[in-house]
Amino acid sequence: MIREAFIGLGAWGWIILGLVLIGAELMAPGIFFIWLGLAAIVTGVLDAALDLSWQASLILFALLSVAAVLLGRYVTRSKESPESSAYHLNQRGQTLVGRVFTLETPIKDGEGRIRVDDSSWRVTGADRLAGAKVRVVRVEGSTLVVDDP
Repeated sequence: MIREAFIGLGAWGWIILGLVLIGAELMAPGIFFIWLGLAAIVTGVLDAALDLSWQASLILFALLSVAAVLLGRYVTRSKESPESSAYHLNQRGQTLVGRVFTLETPIKDGEGRIRVDDSSWRVTGADRLAGAKVRVVRVEGSTLVVDDP
């Protein structure tokens, strides 16, 4: 009964199915149903233009669905590199390696502090006066190891 009703709608059935799938994507976002919905709409448009049989429409929808999902994965794939800040989530110190900062307090007996935005970091390195430029070379726990820039 449902199959006959869907077949009776012809190309409109595919377009309606596509809109329902896109609506499902809005209700449960996951960037998956949108591609199936777009494949269904394209199937409906091609069915209307070429007057396809229901079997040909179903095969076309299956092929377009696979192609749309693969295209969607390619388009939405993360472009994050290992050096990006998202890669160092919960490891903020790692994002500071290689950057140059000004000493907030002098480094005495191998310890001092630098200001990074709104926070102050403990640094270790050779003794230097406050205001000297230093480069972060590595992170040891919550301490930054600095050297000449």
